[in-house]
Amino acid sequence: MDDNYGAFARIDWPVHTARLTLRPAEASDAAATWEWRGLPEVNRWLSAAPSRDDYLSAFAEPRRLASTLIVERDGAPIGDLMLRVTDAWAQAEVADQARGVQAELGWTLDPSEQSYGYATEAVRALIGLCFDCLGIRRLEASCFAVNEPSWRLMERLGMRRELYAVAESLHREHGWMDGITYALLASEWPGAVERTGR
Repeated sequence: MDDNYGAFARIDWPVHTARLTLRPAEASDAAATWEWRGLPEVNRWLSAAPSRDDYLSAFAEPRRLASTLIVERDGAPIGDLMLRVTDAWAQAEVADQARGVQAELGWTLDPSEQSYGYATEAVRALIGLCFDCLGIRRLEASCFAVNEPSWRLMERLGMRRELYAVAESLHREHGWMDGITYALLASEWPGAVERTGR
């Protein structure tokens, strides 16, 4: 079950970090995000490589807007984050306790803004929002195993590699490729002891 529609409403936007601002995406952000998502070096790792017109149309769909955050530096968009809140698997008798407690993360950044630590700063802020504001207990992120910058970012954020799957992901150009999944629990996040009082 997708629980994003209520998730973003529980956060006081915009959220500021030392150098960046995070805010929910609006339909008017479509063209700006296409500037980096349309680049071959970026979209080769994304789940879809639509035409510009198809992308601009799909970006404005409520479900897409409900899961996308814009990362700004000095008031200009430089990246986007994806947050998909989901239910955890649970046995029937305790399923109500598993609703909306997990989330999947994703990110893209304008290549001209890479190597400055912006992605790490933005995703770190999103992780903090998930654990501190949204009551998420477990986060996951996945990528192709050859996408080293992506999994290195997960490791910098303290995420744990939980899955290395051989030839499980079909890439549109490279065929079957290995995939990696990282995860992080709220109890593992720095400051968890102080937040929970444990």
